[in-house]
Amino acid sequence: MYDIEYLRRVEFPQAAEQIYFNHAAIAPLPQRSKRAIQAAVDALSRDPSGYFANQVMPAFEEIGRKIARHINAASPAEIVTTTSTSAALNAVAQAIVWQPGDNILFCDVEFPANAYPWMSLARDGVATRCVPADGGGLTLDRLTDFCDEHTRAVTVSAVQFLTGHRADLTAIGQFCRANEILFIVDAIQAIGHMRFDVQAMHIDVLATGGQKSLLALPGTGFLYVREVVAEAMRPRLIHSNATVDYIHWLAYDLTPATATARLNVGTPNVPGIMGIGASLDLMAELGIDQIDAHTTGLTRYGGAALARAGYEVLTPLDVAGPILTFRSPFDSPTTDRLILFLNERRIVAGKHLDAEGAPYVRFSFHAYNTLEEIDRCLAAMGLFVN
Repeated sequence: MYDIEYLRRVEFPQAAEQIYFNHAAIAPLPQRSKRAIQAAVDALSRDPSGYFANQVMPAFEEIGRKIARHINAASPAEIVTTTSTSAALNAVAQAIVWQPGDNILFCDVEFPANAYPWMSLARDGVATRCVPADGGGLTLDRLTDFCDEHTRAVTVSAVQFLTGHRADLTAIGQFCRANEILFIVDAIQAIGHMRFDVQAMHIDVLATGGQKSLLALPGTGFLYVREVVAEAMRPRLIHSNATVDYIHWLAYDLTPATATARLNVGTPNVPGIMGIGASLDLMAELGIDQIDAHTTGLTRYGGAALARAGYEVLTPLDVAGPILTFRSPFDSPTTDRLILFLNERRIVAGKHLDAEGAPYVRFSFHAYNTLEEIDRCLAAMGLFVN
């Protein structure tokens, strides 16, 4: 049952003292995740070898199954943990066997984590094509204008970090699969907010860090690669646990491990991964569709209220998710003062600049935020304006 008062009291008690609208930057940990992380740290301080052998490995297998269920992967073997979205996408970029003349498409409002790994491939003769945003993000109509027979991959954020645009992953995925184009998704702003079905959406690669939508620690996350895609990869970044028979340490055999295990990143962040497992449990209990309906409702409510107050809302409310962004009526330094003014009143929001340097204010919601918090935030903004 989606009981928001219980959720705020038991999992996010800081909500009684603070309005937190900055989940798209870094999210607070649910109390259960904090406990799971602390338990792992305590165990590592007592008997790390025994803990690893008797508890960590079985727990990691179960967390792999939880992740697979969360995104409807065909198998946990298609998933590895990682340290960040950018680390995961860089590993993928350096593992695909590219051909000179290949091109990769992404939108011109992508976060650098989903742009720089592909741009770096210019040294290998791979071109990147930056598709102008259509209503705040990448759309199929705009995408098809930039594709050609050399397009090897399309990469997109499920929810754009600045505009809050929510991509039609199913439509783009169907197009990519029909045209034998790899479909790559940055899910960091959406993985804990909306339903993912990597099979139905024809997603070949999905990467996410833990510290935002997933409600987990920084320095954690996971990477999904469809098995047939992973088996064709030849990683350039080869970690000690990413090869066949890797425990035979002195064999020096570079034969890749099977499936996505060839993208393993070395010693895992044990406490962080335990936290991911606990956060996934919370999302399963609440219901991902219920979280989506709640947070999208907050965005639309807040967007309508901002528009009535005369603000220029950037987020397309008809294809919105948990992010609400509006143009600041002030210059950049004054917008910084607005953010500080809100923070002094225990309201946490974010400021971002567009490509031209114009300042925007971003609210980003999660499962426990409320309509009343939006009203209080807008009232505080009114005090600053006046």
